[in-house]
Formats: sequence, C-alpha cells, structure tokens
Amino acid sequence: MDINKISNLAIDVFERVIEEYHVLNTVNQEFKNPFPDNTFQHLLYRKNWIDTVQWHYEDLIRDPKIDPVKGMELKRKIDSSNQDRTDMVEYIDSYFLNKYKNIRVLKNAEVNSESPAWAIDRLSILALKIYHMKEEANRTNANEDHKVACNNKLNILLEQKTDLSNAIDLLLENISKGKKYMKVYKQMKMYNDDELNPILYMKKK
Repeated sequence: MDINKISNLAIDVFERVIEEYHVLNTVNQEFKNPFPDNTFQHLLYRKNWIDTVQWHYEDLIRDPKIDPVKGMELKRKIDSSNQDRTDMVEYIDSYFLNKYKNIRVLKNAEVNSESPAWAIDRLSILALKIYHMKEEANRTNANEDHKVACNNKLNILLEQKTDLSNAIDLLLENISKGKKYMKVYKQMKMYNDDELNPILYMKKK
C-alpha cells in the first residue's frame, strides 16, 4: 500500500460507509463489512460505521421530547459506541505499529503528539460533518441565509479535509523514514470499568 495514498483511501472508504448507511438511514440496520477481515479497508469501514451510527445516536438523544427511559437506553448505547470507537482506533494503530516495526528510527527522531489512528479518527468525523453540512446547504425547506451559512461552513470543512489529509500522509511518510516514531498509549477509559468508576464499584459492596 502506497503510504501517500492512505488519506485518499480512508476518505474513499468513509464516504462509501456514509452513503451506504443513508440508504436505510436507521441506527438499527444490520452491519455488513464488505472488505475481507485481514485488510486495512476492513478496519476503516468498521471505524466509520461506528462513527456514523453514533452521529445519529447523538441526534436522537437531543430530542427534547424523548422518553426518559428510551433516553437512558440511548445514553448507554452511546457509551458503548464510544468504547467501540476507542477500540477501533487502537486496532488501527496496531496495524501501523506492525507495518513500521522494522523501520530504523533516526537518532533525532521525534514522537508525534497524535498517533496516526487518532488523526484518521478525526478524518472519519470530518467526513460525516461534510456529508451532513452538504445536506443542510441543499435542504429545500431551508431559507437562503441558512444555505449560504452552511455553504460557508462547508468550504471550511473541505479545507480542513485537505489540511488533515496532508498531515496524515506526511506523518506516515516521516514514520516510514524513521524521522518520527510511534508511541501509543492505551486510552484506559475509566467510566465503563466497574473496578475504576466509583459509582459502579460502590454498588458491588
């Protein structure tokens, strides 16, 4: 895989996910990954599917008339989705760690403040923002001021996509040449862990 194509590959997969999700446009639809298990695209597809479903969970839970019981069920789904999202980021970083494990790191190499997978995570969310901002910019029942404002925001998002894509590709290029190295910290989330969240472990006593 050409490292200079990573961002383009990711964007292509993310846009495919978002289009395929919106065919049925429901958080309850069945998930099917079209890519083989051992491919990088498989990880990217799964990652953006989690993000896309969670995007719509976040819309649903903001309904001011939501039933409190259903709202709490949805909150727990969002918590679970957040954990899945973090897990997928770590899987993607593991892919890169394995890919570059034999690279000779230069003496003056530096660690990046953000791992490749967390940058790709931001690209995944950005793809969702672009899709939905386009929807708003073209919404037929919106007034002209709304459309103009959304088009302006869309242009900024597209610029961000270019900048972030270039940054991801440059980071991977530098890692491949030993100019930077990966140092990945597990997220160690505490709120889902019944041994670390006091609300949970106190209930066990």
